[in-house]
Amino acid sequence: MDLTVVIPVHNEAGSIASLLDELYALPGELARCPVIVVDDASSDDTAAILEDCLHEHALLRVLRHRQRYGQSAAIATGVCAARTLWIATLDGDGQNDPADIPRLYQAMDAASDSVWLVNGNRKQRRDNWHKRLASRVANAVRARILGDATPDSGCGLKVFSRATFNSLPQFDHMHRFLPALVHTQGGEVLSIEVNHRARRTGKSKYGIRNRLGVGIIDLLGVGWLQRRKLQPLADELERD
Repeated sequence: MDLTVVIPVHNEAGSIASLLDELYALPGELARCPVIVVDDASSDDTAAILEDCLHEHALLRVLRHRQRYGQSAAIATGVCAARTLWIATLDGDGQNDPADIPRLYQAMDAASDSVWLVNGNRKQRRDNWHKRLASRVANAVRARILGDATPDSGCGLKVFSRATFNSLPQFDHMHRFLPALVHTQGGEVLSIEVNHRARRTGKSKYGIRNRLGVGIIDLLGVGWLQRRKLQPLADELERD
């Protein structure tokens, strides 16, 4: 399994150690894959806990931002540091089930070359009602404007190639628009239903205000990229 797991975290002291223990306890090849945790300048005990985790897990790497840059930047830092062909991402709050990663990886492996991204779909959300509402509104607005045909583009569980990610435009909050960006570049997205778990510790970083209100500018920007994409067609001359 030529795969690196990238986990962006910010103030997840209550969940990251147990998530890593769970990930490395999984049967099969996934437990032997490198894991990169990118700490986006947490202000709680996340950094100290990750330092302890380094002594317990030989394949773990930890990178720490000197200041907070956001989740998209943390993912980009992890992807840049990876050395494998494939990348899997999941959130550090423990709500994504790492046991789903092999299924997404196998789906990517079995898919045609036109599929560039396998995206998780949390059909049974285990969030409170206002977070579910925020996600539902954000996904509906995104789908209406961008036409990305992805039911849950905000799911943290994704599998893609490192080359695909590096070919996409990099900007703040771009992780929310990966399916639309992949479509814009000519790739296809495959959605796979995944498990979703209740948050046991910490607080969610997202709500209606920063999912929809703050994201409107990003949404319009991605729409502009879609409209400005060049798709030239060329025919090759045959020798007589």
